[in-house]
Amino acid sequence: MNNLAASWLTREKAFAAFATGPLLDFWQRREEGEFAGVENVTIRYVRFISAQHDRVILLCPGRIESYVKYPELAYDLFHCGYDVIIIDHRGQGRSERLLQDSHRGHVELFEHYVDDLETLYLKEILSRHYRHRYALAHSMGGAILTLMLARQPKAFDAVALAAPMFGIFLPMPMWMTNCILNWAEKRPTLRDGYAIGTGRWQPRSFGINQLTHSRERYRRNLRFYADDPGLRVGGPTYHWVREGILAGQDILSKAKEIVTPLLLLQAGADKVVDNRAHDLFCQAMSAAGHHCEGGKPYVIAGARHEILFEKDSMRAEALDAIVTFFARHP
Repeated sequence: MNNLAASWLTREKAFAAFATGPLLDFWQRREEGEFAGVENVTIRYVRFISAQHDRVILLCPGRIESYVKYPELAYDLFHCGYDVIIIDHRGQGRSERLLQDSHRGHVELFEHYVDDLETLYLKEILSRHYRHRYALAHSMGGAILTLMLARQPKAFDAVALAAPMFGIFLPMPMWMTNCILNWAEKRPTLRDGYAIGTGRWQPRSFGINQLTHSRERYRRNLRFYADDPGLRVGGPTYHWVREGILAGQDILSKAKEIVTPLLLLQAGADKVVDNRAHDLFCQAMSAAGHHCEGGKPYVIAGARHEILFEKDSMRAEALDAIVTFFARHP
């Protein structure tokens, strides 16, 4: 464990050798599965399991992401002694798409994401009788997982949320956003169309990205989508944005119901989610007597939105906080 944690601080120096060597070998050991989610939508997932492990981590990715992007994180958690299971949410990754234009990020009801995650939990985690159960989620995945915690307070021994989407970083005031979304909601062709300023997936250069400071990880992740058109998801639909905002409001109203030990990692330089919503969430938990770890978000100073794909120093700080937190909650 100590040697692995030390490697987190220096991995980028020889990232290509790591990715084409140990990481590729690990990826080839994966087991892929699928199940029928809400409305019979095919949901796909991947797992990395060992007979020597009695602990599991359920990974819940963010919007547009696929488990194809997550082998490095799975590698690190697996070698810390955890089985790892990663879901591809409906409408993205290798799971079934919901609209004819597969690039449109869409969901009919945000709760459908939660239903799917709960189904996977029952299928792959509860049925295997692990002694210790944990979950780790990023961005939109953090919103999905938190809503599941309100339903299933005893599902996990502890959870960690990395830059969870409790509020969306918007380019306009909320009242204006709501006016536009409510207007679009009543017009079917707009409702399921790309939200203003977005469109089909396009590769973006590292220099203008707002997700990570790690050139190596950014380029690797970009190649996944460039090489496999089936993974691509572009901008969200107006309806998805509306559902996402409503989900954030629902989460804040249910914060008092969250009793699972919870670590909330916040990216100090996030331009995707609204960090103020994290503060409100932790305050609401504390007011109900269920404090998130430290009583407030754990800020990774200077980090961009994708904390788990950041440069080595920031990513290592986050990973160390996560595994240390899980170890304290057996």
